[in-house]
Amino acid sequence: MSSTQQPLPRRLANLINAEPGELLATWSGFALFFCLFAGYFMLRPIRESMGIMGGVENLQWLFTATFVVMLLAVPLFAWLNSSVPRTYFIDWVYGFFCLNLLLFASFFGNFGESVWLARVFYVWISVYNLFVVSVAWSLMADVFDAPQAKRLFAFIAAGASVGGLTGPALSTLLVEAVGQSGLMVISAVLLAVAIAIKHYLMHWRDIQGAGRPGAAHSENPRSPVPGNPFSGLTRVLRSPYLIGVGVFVILLATVSTFLYFEQARLVSELFPDRNQQVRVFGLIDFVVQAGALLSQIFITGRIAQRLGVHVLLACVPALMCLGFLALALLPTFSVLAALMIVRRIGEYAFVRPGREMLFAPLDAETKYKAKNFIDTVIYRAGDAISGWAKNLLDMLGQGAWLAALVGAACAAVWGLLGWYLGSRTDQAPLATEAGEPKEAARAS
Repeated sequence: MSSTQQPLPRRLANLINAEPGELLATWSGFALFFCLFAGYFMLRPIRESMGIMGGVENLQWLFTATFVVMLLAVPLFAWLNSSVPRTYFIDWVYGFFCLNLLLFASFFGNFGESVWLARVFYVWISVYNLFVVSVAWSLMADVFDAPQAKRLFAFIAAGASVGGLTGPALSTLLVEAVGQSGLMVISAVLLAVAIAIKHYLMHWRDIQGAGRPGAAHSENPRSPVPGNPFSGLTRVLRSPYLIGVGVFVILLATVSTFLYFEQARLVSELFPDRNQQVRVFGLIDFVVQAGALLSQIFITGRIAQRLGVHVLLACVPALMCLGFLALALLPTFSVLAALMIVRRIGEYAFVRPGREMLFAPLDAETKYKAKNFIDTVIYRAGDAISGWAKNLLDMLGQGAWLAALVGAACAAVWGLLGWYLGSRTDQAPLATEAGEPKEAARAS
């Protein structure tokens, strides 16, 4: 049967690399990420300008404050995960952040702009973004099994890119009419819509799991995730595989932080006007999301299927290593902007979907607790440590070239580790029963 003679659902499924029975669930995952990222990217340019407002020389303090808040929040998050049935857990998390957004809308409406409000918002939204995205990917790893993840996660991640394109556009169109407070209310509404989509996905998961006795889907989502508030940490420490994932995330955060600090320094020097800064950040966001979207739809899933997860996790670090060497030789804003765009497109289109594929075959406690510990505490620890390291390199007075060389070395190690972890994931399901990789047993 030719493609033109196939039923419409089959043609739509083929377009996004899905089976017909997976079509609605895949689009629902896409829509959930669209809501999360449209809401976040409406607020991101405000966050970036507020970081500069508090002083570029103080950014490492904001990163450290974010890490401290993460340390306090993660045990509470894990306690909730052990107390609330998994099917309702995201309702509690997203509902809490909805209330937070409404509170900030009230604060900005009543108190206007102040340095301390800007700093608090910067730290809070850095925590908010990691939590809501980490929980969303935990949900996807829970709903879809490992073979489905390789085929579908790239398209689902494209919802984040479409949201990332829509969010800045909505911000530009609506900020004059509704102000910063209004944008926060809209972001809260989008988060509430994501909760409704989550309910459909968990329902679909139950239907799929009913036909798969013995599969990972057989874990009961109406029970809390087992373990205690610190079991995410203990699982990571007991598993060489998860420790490797944690080091991978630290290197990712280090590379990102070095570029972020250089971006903030050069933007503050070249564009002293705050409106200009917001426009520059918005333009970079637009280019990143457009490039990531095209890659996610047409490239990522096919690379994962044909070449393996290890290629997804290693190709971007290799490019970043070359880019840092170029930045050491020519430390200009144009080179930095190009490198920043490549890094962020690569992270959204290749590294993030590949990273989430590492967790798809594992059990619920690893997906929700160990994964969240890695995504939040370890990631922000990498931010804080690399922020102070970048500050130290700047104090040595050697210019941007030394930081660029250190960044190149970190990117090289990052790429080698990504190749190793991806290779383990590509090979493990073939070597074990019921499609469960050996890493799942080690993480138990």
